[in-house]
Amino acid sequence: MTIETLRACYRGFFIDQPVSNNAFSFDQRQNKRIYVAPLIEGALEDVETGEENAFCEMYEGNEIARKGLRHFVYWKAHGKHFFIFDNHNHAFVFWVWAMGQGLFEPGAKLIHVDQHKDTRWPSEGFAGDPKAPEGLKAAFQYANTVLNVGNFIVPALERGFFSEVIHCDHLKAFESVPEPQKVLDIDMDVFSEDMGYIPQALKIDFIQAQIRSADLITIATSPYFIEERKSATILHQILKPDQRWSSRNEA
Repeated sequence: MTIETLRACYRGFFIDQPVSNNAFSFDQRQNKRIYVAPLIEGALEDVETGEENAFCEMYEGNEIARKGLRHFVYWKAHGKHFFIFDNHNHAFVFWVWAMGQGLFEPGAKLIHVDQHKDTRWPSEGFAGDPKAPEGLKAAFQYANTVLNVGNFIVPALERGFFSEVIHCDHLKAFESVPEPQKVLDIDMDVFSEDMGYIPQALKIDFIQAQIRSADLITIATSPYFIEERKSATILHQILKPDQRWSSRNEA
């Protein structure tokens, strides 16, 4: 499965039914649809906010709509594969693609850097075969109809993508040094105000160290949980300056 196979799924489309992330407060909202951006091959500079809402929810009687990314970005740099996207459930699809590419084997450990554990149970499990040619399309359909931002990790564990999830959502986790793993999953909401009790520099240093060990890095910008501009600024701090996250010299 090449990246073109994945891009053929992510062409840019609206979800207008109460499924996936569009199910949240669907009956109470005026805005009845959210956008899933197309995937492009690019680099950090291609990560930018789009014009369409990617997440809508009711909070204290008010409808809150957040714009998502203009494009999801696949970026290969220094032998590492990055996927940068907005809503976190799409990581499930990119994990299936990466297994098909041999970037990691089923049963790997996942380092999950996030304000939330994302371990709610979805309404149904994943019935597709991630190793089969049609497995990627099945994962794409599943992620965009059943999964949402809070329940995509359990089915990955159930199907053996990962044997263990190392949650990094508290101070002690960032002060520790877990064993190097091939798969790193980051939610930028770990830099939200609610997580401000953990020094930002500590979180950035920790993430850069984990990127050095990883082959696959999935990054959700989470527009509902962290202000877009802040998320973009910190993402550039993590990935741009002097490339401290890279231990390799090849492009």
